[in-house]
Amino acid sequence: MKRFAIIFLALFMSAAVFAQSDLQVLAVVKLNKNESITVKQIRTRVEMYEKQRGAALSVDDRKKVLDALIQEKLVLQAAQKAGITLTDSAVENMFLQQVSQQLLGRTVTQSELEQVVKQQTNLSLDDFMKQQIGMSVAEYKTYLKNQTIVQQYIVSQRENELKSVAATDKEIRSFYELNKSSFVWTDMMKLYLVVVPKADNAETARAKANDLYTKLKEKKLSTNQLTVESKKENSGFQSGEMLINKNQLSAQQLGISYTDLLTLFGNDKDYVSNVSEFDSHFQFYTIIKKYDAKMLGLSDVVQPDSTTTVYDYIRSSLGQQKVMQYFTVAAQEIAEGLDKEENVERKKKDEALTKLLSW
Repeated sequence: MKRFAIIFLALFMSAAVFAQSDLQVLAVVKLNKNESITVKQIRTRVEMYEKQRGAALSVDDRKKVLDALIQEKLVLQAAQKAGITLTDSAVENMFLQQVSQQLLGRTVTQSELEQVVKQQTNLSLDDFMKQQIGMSVAEYKTYLKNQTIVQQYIVSQRENELKSVAATDKEIRSFYELNKSSFVWTDMMKLYLVVVPKADNAETARAKANDLYTKLKEKKLSTNQLTVESKKENSGFQSGEMLINKNQLSAQQLGISYTDLLTLFGNDKDYVSNVSEFDSHFQFYTIIKKYDAKMLGLSDVVQPDSTTTVYDYIRSSLGQQKVMQYFTVAAQEIAEGLDKEENVERKKKDEALTKLLSW
């Protein structure tokens, strides 16, 4: 018992020292207000980068992360001093649009996103985000907010320079030639999806779904009429078009197996699926149109019923890359101009800093 007590005490002391180390202040940014940067903040950011890279960062890399965080806070404080802000609702919309579009191909509410993540991974949305990018939902929302405010500030400071950042015709054509094999249409189809949430009454939702299914199947209601009905207050259902590919991701989006998806692709236009029940809703769909796989040229549209050509898409994509590169350079230049002793107090340096970043 005595030996156990000693071991327990040693573990407790080790944990306490670890927690105390996390609270160590590495720097204070004070351009607009006093804002501390702790070991814990660096650890969180390092873990995010390590998730993205799939490899651990060296101590020298972690020092660069600290410098980057100091620069980020300097520009963020300069932006706040200039009156640039972002509402919580705008941050919520950004988060949901980014994450739900990436996972589901459509924007949903956070509640719906949490349900889908739970169904597909058996993880909470918080744990899923930590697993994927090393940040909780709240931490990632703060990260998104700060990055957006910094970008808006740079736009306000470098508007004329940003207007000249664009992809050239030569860059566009060169990019296409290097990546030609990736510009393809896989086999695709356009579906019209009808979703009836269970809410507090599953049987009422079931009856609603079956009624809508029958009316669509018997052509008593068209998809256009269903769209109009779904937009009415308290309609009890959502509906709309979605483009799906013949791949595993589309199967997940529909909540079916890949084998069932292949069977679905074997059906013709106007096919109406049976009503399927899920934990949170009922759904069914009809095939509006089918598209065969093909290679795309620069003048082809990137997806059915779109007006955006491959050329336009590459121009936009390369342009965004160049803008983001410009943001990075501009933020660093602005931060370097603000990184003075009166604005930044570095609490830990040299060996003391190395020790704290060597976890």
